[in-house]
Amino acid sequence: MSLSPAPAGDPAAAIAPTGAISSTGPIAGEPPQSPPPTRSLLPSILVASLALFATYAGLIAVLLPNQVALLDDENKVGNLAMVTTVSFVFTLFAQPIVGAFSDRTRSRLGRRAPWMLGGAIIGGAFLMGLGSLTSLVWITVFWVVIQVALNALQGPLTAITPDRFPRERRGAASAMAGVGMQVGSTIGIMAAGALAASVGIGYTAFGVAVIVVAIVFVLVNRDWSSKDASIEPWSWKAFLAGFWIDPRRHPDFAWAFAARFLFILGYFVVTAFQLYILTDYIGLSLDEANGAIGTLALAAVVPTLLAIVLAGWWSDRAGRRKVFIYAASAVMVAALAVPLVMPNLTGMIVMSVVNGVGFGLYMATDTALMTEVLPGGGAAAGKDLGILNVATNIPQAMSPAIAGLIIASFGGYPMLFVFGIVAVVAAALVLIPIKSVR
Repeated sequence: MSLSPAPAGDPAAAIAPTGAISSTGPIAGEPPQSPPPTRSLLPSILVASLALFATYAGLIAVLLPNQVALLDDENKVGNLAMVTTVSFVFTLFAQPIVGAFSDRTRSRLGRRAPWMLGGAIIGGAFLMGLGSLTSLVWITVFWVVIQVALNALQGPLTAITPDRFPRERRGAASAMAGVGMQVGSTIGIMAAGALAASVGIGYTAFGVAVIVVAIVFVLVNRDWSSKDASIEPWSWKAFLAGFWIDPRRHPDFAWAFAARFLFILGYFVVTAFQLYILTDYIGLSLDEANGAIGTLALAAVVPTLLAIVLAGWWSDRAGRRKVFIYAASAVMVAALAVPLVMPNLTGMIVMSVVNGVGFGLYMATDTALMTEVLPGGGAAAGKDLGILNVATNIPQAMSPAIAGLIIASFGGYPMLFVFGIVAVVAAALVLIPIKSVR
């Protein structure tokens, strides 16, 4: 991202997408700007990310599967696959589309706040109604709306980092989002598990939490008004063309997209089949494997959080991003190799601990790197970061199918780890050509 850094000694200076620095407020007729980061913004990003990813994890891992199973236990696997597949189709491009509209939003609340509030309120309201549904069709409809709405909250929330933070402080912002994701996912699964007997209450609790957190975030971290900022005349052709980022004109963006795609694929192709790895490769019973899944998740939490916090601070201080992702890739390769030489529960626990370090290093610096390769100096940060988030969504959705194909056709579970290693190494290699980020 070609932004001018803040002046020495002024780390809180606001940097507009055009590179102009201001500390007094927006100028009518000029490109939209956001205020410099306050002391409340970093913890607010942490809390907002925690609430959002707790909701994602609690719904996807616990509440929705329970509701679908109660509806028709015999066909629960196929029914759940149908609901989640339909949702994936509708939400795949939700973030770049919402991001593009938020880039153009002109309101007294700024560009991002209206979409964050709208996404939270719509998603929360539909969550409150989801638990009472007994028709698979209506569950699917509500689930699609909820997922699109939560993505409408997540996309603008991600764009706040390049909006408000100078380049040298984005590692800290990325780290806060990463901590929120990791802690939120763990808390969300635990909370949803405690409420699984009453899915309606569980859905309502998460819905209320999302709405409250979004409202508080917007009130505490007020954006500058974008009402009088300049805006390009509307053109459907220009709008649709904006979703194609020419890799010849913006090679760093293309390489960053490819790197994230490959890294996420390498990570999730193993985690997607973790339960079956424990039963069919390690040799545990189903009951033992269900208990071991929790152990593996807990084993990864602390190393992930420590790596996120340390790498986020260190990458800002060093002014470097790529080296931390190289380190993350090397650590993850080592982690994925452990079950190949130790095909037992101990090996899986070691893999989870080491994998946690690698994923933490990655989470702390990947988002910061992405904000620095945005085309046009980040003038369309909401849309462009949404496009980069597609590189997260697609490999996650593809991982189960790819894992199943590898297991069935290419030598079983050991090749799953080999594939993960190859994908992670490839992710590190495609970062090398990036020139605008060290």
